[in-house]
Amino acid sequence: MVNVLVQAVDLQPFQVIGPDGSPLGDQSRVPPIPDPELVALYEWMATTRALDAEFINLQRQGQLALFPSCRGQEAAQIGCATALRDDDWLFPQYRELGVMLVRGIHPGGVGAYWRGSHQGGVGLIERHCAPMSIPIGTHALHAVGAAMAARQLGEDSVTVAFIGDGSTSEGDVHEALNFAAVFDAPCIFYVQNNQWAISVPVTDQFRGPSIAHMATGYGMPGVRVDGNDVLACRSVVSEAAERARAGAGPTLVEAVTYRLGAHTTSDDPTRYRSAEEVANWEALDPIPRFQKYLEQRGLWSSRVEAQVAERAASLCTELRAAVFDAPDPSPLLLFDYVFSHPTTELDRQAALMAAELERLEP
Repeated sequence: MVNVLVQAVDLQPFQVIGPDGSPLGDQSRVPPIPDPELVALYEWMATTRALDAEFINLQRQGQLALFPSCRGQEAAQIGCATALRDDDWLFPQYRELGVMLVRGIHPGGVGAYWRGSHQGGVGLIERHCAPMSIPIGTHALHAVGAAMAARQLGEDSVTVAFIGDGSTSEGDVHEALNFAAVFDAPCIFYVQNNQWAISVPVTDQFRGPSIAHMATGYGMPGVRVDGNDVLACRSVVSEAAERARAGAGPTLVEAVTYRLGAHTTSDDPTRYRSAEEVANWEALDPIPRFQKYLEQRGLWSSRVEAQVAERAASLCTELRAAVFDAPDPSPLLLFDYVFSHPTTELDRQAALMAAELERLEP
């Protein structure tokens, strides 16, 4: 008989840094992190926010079709991504800019996605990152399948399905949770609970104590973590990854955070949430919080501030150069990403298209 006894889920989110930057809670759960890596965590978060703003600027200037902001969720994303190995597979939804940045995916490639170019997906697989998933929750099943495949291949990698609170109202996610639990798949379900599924509040999406409590019904551990505390997120994901590598199965992590911006650039959040609510969450902004923590550790200086600003500005410049008025790629590139060794028929079709393009040239 399968043992489905799991730990009780604590309703209070796990924290190690308070809103004022002071250490609190169980510091023993925080893996040792060298000082330069602590500074790097801040740099990742600040750079993500700067790029987020630049993406919105580009969309407003007509350079992108759409963009979903991750402002306010930087700690949840950077904390998770930096807790993983480079060979752990990521299955993002569409708001994981910080995750992709940590994994080494150039923001220009992300920009190509939102510009509508098929080149947006180039380079993801080499960095163990699946394509962004616009359908809500469908990629959770893909993550479980990849986790099971890794185990069959004798690998000790884990997969992470990045999902939002709204996706927990979708059947695909519940199928994935049950399948992962039954087969002990080395998968982490990382829910960024940003309080709103477009205009639907999280309070209208379930009747249990929390999203993390859903894990009990599937026979896996569930953890609530302060999604605005980068060290807490990193610690919880490190524990879940270690557990998965040891063959103990999946974990459901609920990172409690807030989407400070609009759902996408097509959304007007003032129609469904109050300015007071946003202000309350802005006071819990993860970036100033971690800066205060670094100051208390004696790791903050004008030099660090300048270094972070320079890095962020440089990447924003690279993003703009890659996206602004970018030429449409050649349709012939479509044939380069089908088979590693093209078939005779595919070569024939490519030649036909090349001839047609040449004929249409002015």
